[in-house]
Amino acid sequence: MRVRLAGLELVNPIIAASGTFGYGVEFEEIVSLERIGGFVTKGISLQPMAGHAAPRIVQTAAGMLNAIGLQNVGVQDYIERKLPPLKRYPLCKVIVNVFGCTVGEYVSVIERLNKAEGIAAYELNVSCPNVHAGGMAFGADPSSLEYLVGRAKTASRRPLIVKLSPNVTSIANMAKIAAGAGADAVSLTNTFLAMSIDVETRMPRLSNVTGGLSGPAIKPIALRMVYEAACAVTIPILGMGGIVTAEDAVEFLLAGATAVQVGTASYADPRATERLARSLESWCRSHGVEKVSSLTGALEMPKE
Repeated sequence: MRVRLAGLELVNPIIAASGTFGYGVEFEEIVSLERIGGFVTKGISLQPMAGHAAPRIVQTAAGMLNAIGLQNVGVQDYIERKLPPLKRYPLCKVIVNVFGCTVGEYVSVIERLNKAEGIAAYELNVSCPNVHAGGMAFGADPSSLEYLVGRAKTASRRPLIVKLSPNVTSIANMAKIAAGAGADAVSLTNTFLAMSIDVETRMPRLSNVTGGLSGPAIKPIALRMVYEAACAVTIPILGMGGIVTAEDAVEFLLAGATAVQVGTASYADPRATERLARSLESWCRSHGVEKVSSLTGALEMPKE
């Protein structure tokens, strides 16, 4: 079940996605952390962020809409309080999601994290649709993405994963830009920009008006984007978007992903990541797959 991702060896390809697994320590009494490949923290910024006012989450058909606004404790508090307890789980890779409103803020967060122990990699958040500066503003503009990734890679002492936005014209082109600027891997997709309206009050259901759509509803689109990115770049891909079952995970692997991230499923079942790790192993056994890594990019195309 082991896979290699940007120089890291994971015990399996199941990773808990950013924003759905807290800082990791919140789940240690619920999930056996060393039975999943790793997890990605909430987005960490230079200073603490309060996020948006409630309501911030809305249930949708086959998914959910959120506009949390990257609420987090800030990089210094994260290093001092949230990171140390995770040393108890050396097999579980800690990937820190890094966010900034400016290029300088992204770089400053990375430089501070460089001095901390117990971090395996960084995930550069250039795709959050729920903030007014940073995030998708970088991920939707090719030149801004190239510059930011280049600066972040220069500053980073650890593998750099770039989390791409699906709210672009060509995901393949953005993946190429990230790879060319030095990304060690890309993760996709983040949530899709969306909204919901209460017809009784005639008001948006989210205080931020718009938010990010996630869950099974987006899976076919996310899967297509992973496939397109995999055709465009040679660096590893972390696929995500509506993964609930082992079969969902296998689809993303066949499309070209090296590993997958599980997010919204953890809201319905806090043990979803561990359950998926077990069920994926069972699926491989029942289908005669000796190495889960052999599934990556093994999609068979229709004959002409």
